[in-house]
Amino acid sequence: MAFMEKPAAGKVLLDDTAPLTAVIEASQSLHSHTEYIIRVQRGISMENSWQIIRRYSDFDLLNNSLQISALSLPLPPKKLIGNMDREFIAERQKGLQNYLNAITSNHILSNCELVKKFLDPNSYSVNYTEIALQHVSMFFRSEPKWEVVEPLKDIGWRIRKKYFLMKIKNQPKERLALSWADLGPDKYLSDKDLQCAVKLLSSCSHPYIYKVTFAMANESSALVIRPFSEKGTLKDLIYKAKPKDPFLKKYCNPKKIQGLELQQIKTFGRQILEVLKFLHEKGFPYGHLHASNVMMDGDTCRLLDLENSLLGLPSFYRSYFTQFRKINTLESVDVHCFGHLLYEMTYGRPPDSVPVDSFPPAPSTSVVTVLESIISPEAMKNGMPTVSRLLQMPLFSDVLLTNSEKTQFKIPTKLKEALKTAKECIEKRLVEEQKQIHQHRRLTRAQSHYGSEEEKKKRKILARKKSKRSSFESGEEQTMKYSNSNNSAGASTIPSPPPPPAAPPPPPNLDVATQPDLRPVNSTSRGALLSSIQNFQKGGLKKTETCDYSAPRIS
Repeated sequence: MAFMEKPAAGKVLLDDTAPLTAVIEASQSLHSHTEYIIRVQRGISMENSWQIIRRYSDFDLLNNSLQISALSLPLPPKKLIGNMDREFIAERQKGLQNYLNAITSNHILSNCELVKKFLDPNSYSVNYTEIALQHVSMFFRSEPKWEVVEPLKDIGWRIRKKYFLMKIKNQPKERLALSWADLGPDKYLSDKDLQCAVKLLSSCSHPYIYKVTFAMANESSALVIRPFSEKGTLKDLIYKAKPKDPFLKKYCNPKKIQGLELQQIKTFGRQILEVLKFLHEKGFPYGHLHASNVMMDGDTCRLLDLENSLLGLPSFYRSYFTQFRKINTLESVDVHCFGHLLYEMTYGRPPDSVPVDSFPPAPSTSVVTVLESIISPEAMKNGMPTVSRLLQMPLFSDVLLTNSEKTQFKIPTKLKEALKTAKECIEKRLVEEQKQIHQHRRLTRAQSHYGSEEEKKKRKILARKKSKRSSFESGEEQTMKYSNSNNSAGASTIPSPPPPPAAPPPPPNLDVATQPDLRPVNSTSRGALLSSIQNFQKGGLKKTETCDYSAPRIS
């Protein structure tokens, strides 16, 4: 079966650059050993976490494998006697946590296959070298003129990208490098457009782009062949490393840290900016600039791995620029990555962290000016300068380029539209991730502030004041109630003034018959009253004599 006829396997949705964090939650003693229960989390979401169980021997095995990096990692020492004591286990757990923090915070170590397999064995259980060999073998069936000389083991940082030293059968002395890679989470081109775009790479001609001899892709991966350079990459030049050595050995802990000369910084920087400007004008997405993707050809820098963005592979510096919302286009990503590269050329090592608050002494103040415009805190807040703006700065504007090689990179109109759409999709995923990280950071900052000792003291003081105020208001309310109750009680006990004396009744009129009592009476009294009325006889009344004193008396 030919390489192009391989059945589709689909793109890899997992972003290998998403940082992993690990926290030892507990330990348990079983017979003669202790197991540590570790919570591993990918990215910022607690939902994307899982538990693993590791023994000290597992840590020791990992540490032995990482010795190739020449880094001094803080693994606690072995102890044969008394290693089951509770205090010792608690102390060792702290030491192992420090070890985990050290390897997950190191940018190179955290992305290497050894650490990924230790922390996430389910996602990284496949042998990618064997898969790559299978694909390369199928390719040789359709292209028999190529032959593998040897695998270039672990010369790159990507887990799902493998390299082989090649030769052409009728040209045995010429050496070439074959790279094979899976499709990544940012693959948005259709299979047809992807195959067309990858094939187009071999027709690209530019003085600062490394020549592609052969390139092809299928529905699940891609294969690219380039001339092999014994001089290696710009990173090899900076670190004085051998190109065929493993990535961890070459770059983790260089014996001597020394930046490049000022003229090299100016020339290499100008050449890289020129090729970035060319790609931006062509509408070709890149986003993968770093020192290992710049091949050295004498005093000329040539850009590598243009296929990465087509395949949807995540960038080497992705975990950096996802922290800053102003870096939201592939053009601004290229400028940000150029800032990392310029720092590495200047100081012989990458920055400890980004943004960089203060820069060490440089060969020229013009270098620091450019660095400040890209990776300073102000630059992260205000946004990246354009490539054209960088080319106008004093560090690069006076560099004379002598290479007169003709440029050629014709992209069909239909493919250009597809590349534009894919670029927009890549940028959309970037913006969404940046938004989530920003929201998580705000929440974490608020929780940290709320839980700080100073904030706790403020809340205690405020609660005390509130309690005093509440007690005072409650006391006032009780006093008012007591006062009101006393007033109402006093009003009921003070005797009211006596009513005025009633007027004396008028003298009885003896000539007028007495009126009957009209008050309600019971039925017996009422019957007696009616009977007396009916039996009343006027003649039975006694006669009376009236003495009239109303007439005037004259004396």
